[in-house]
Amino acid sequence: MRKTFIGPHLRRLRQEAGETQGAMAKRLGISAAYVNLLENNQRSVSVSILLRLFEQYGVDWHDIAEDGAGARLADLRGALQDPLFDELRPDLQELRAAQTHAPRLIEAFLHLHRAYLSATDQLMALAAQPGESEPIFSASPEGVVHHFFRRQRNHFPALEQAAASLWPGSAPATDDLYTALKARLRDQHGITVRVVQVSALPRTLRQYDQTRAEVLLSEALDHPNRVFQLVHVLGLIEFRETFDTLLNSAGIDDRQGRARCLVELANYFAAAALMPYDDFLREARASQYDFDHLATRFGVSFEQACHRATTMQREGAQGVPFFFMRIDKAGNVTKRFNATDFHLAEYGGACPKLDVHMTFRLPGRIVSQLVEMPDASQYFVFARTVDRPTFERHGQDNRLAVAMGCMISHAPEIGYAEGIALQGATPTPIGINCRICPRAGCEQRAHQASVLKTPVDASRRGATRYDA
Repeated sequence: MRKTFIGPHLRRLRQEAGETQGAMAKRLGISAAYVNLLENNQRSVSVSILLRLFEQYGVDWHDIAEDGAGARLADLRGALQDPLFDELRPDLQELRAAQTHAPRLIEAFLHLHRAYLSATDQLMALAAQPGESEPIFSASPEGVVHHFFRRQRNHFPALEQAAASLWPGSAPATDDLYTALKARLRDQHGITVRVVQVSALPRTLRQYDQTRAEVLLSEALDHPNRVFQLVHVLGLIEFRETFDTLLNSAGIDDRQGRARCLVELANYFAAAALMPYDDFLREARASQYDFDHLATRFGVSFEQACHRATTMQREGAQGVPFFFMRIDKAGNVTKRFNATDFHLAEYGGACPKLDVHMTFRLPGRIVSQLVEMPDASQYFVFARTVDRPTFERHGQDNRLAVAMGCMISHAPEIGYAEGIALQGATPTPIGINCRICPRAGCEQRAHQASVLKTPVDASRRGATRYDA
């Protein structure tokens, strides 16, 4: 039979009754010393004493003997997985001791942690509200970087000029570019480039070791991505002043945010160098934004070509203003860039009614869709899966999905819109994400939105449990 300890409950019961240990002992017919042992969980409680507690205090023994200790311990362990406690996390033995001797303290801690999560969630929802030019709450470096790029309409003339100056004459042909980059790094900067086995760079695709003047590329990278990584490194070496000037104008103070911003600026530079502005825009228009064609034409990946299209915002030579969003199989937004008025989710996942989620069922195929935001603005969106480098058989299917979208007025310029009735078609109603979407009756709703204040009507059941 499992031993039952009721120390904290017995102490609380005694204090609520205003009794000493001696007074309680007299009512229960045991010694004061035994009460003390019970309160300190040094003795388990017997059935006979549980029955006397019921007779003397009217307490149901289920209330104190079966208190959901296992569930509470599981909740406590879950809460302590929060990164907030990375350096303070107690071990299981300490948690069990706290569970045994201070269950009310645990309940108070869990209550406080839930309140913290709720407050954080509300702040994040407020930060993602449409119309906010600056974030109200920005714990994420990615969020800070996104707002900086958003203020620039995802276009940086200084980086375009730097990329154009990389090859003063004419750039090497696509099939010669990798060799030319290796030679330039070696001859002008004394840096050696080596492709190494996956085991030499565990969980790493590229490593630039300044001390050894060496760039290591993982063999898991395909040829276009090896070229991209070398241009990325070359840009950081030759145009660091340009990057620092942009970083200083970003208003990003924390070290992690500046580092993330530097990476994204270097990625922008690499894309601009591999896909020169005028050439890319001309080819994009001629092909009606066929991104498979553009990827082949410029020797880049599908995702890189999509990303580059969002930067075509030079005054007097603008392409279609796109937003770009990348999601994983769980629906989390892992990358986003925006040259439109479409409001991308900053926290959490994308709207489940976006067909970008369906692309995982149709890998490699374009899925097109007309959508309408809560403010009645309409967009044409197309999406496709992209594959990530695979390191080993245990990490297969590293598939993500990218979505590109533009105002519906630009859809005739996009080849993927062929065959879709743009006039009179019924768009799919979507939102930014469930936490801030006002569509109360949406059958895909996963959260009670912070913007919905209508009280729940227990006499009605709508499409979801939140629509009542």
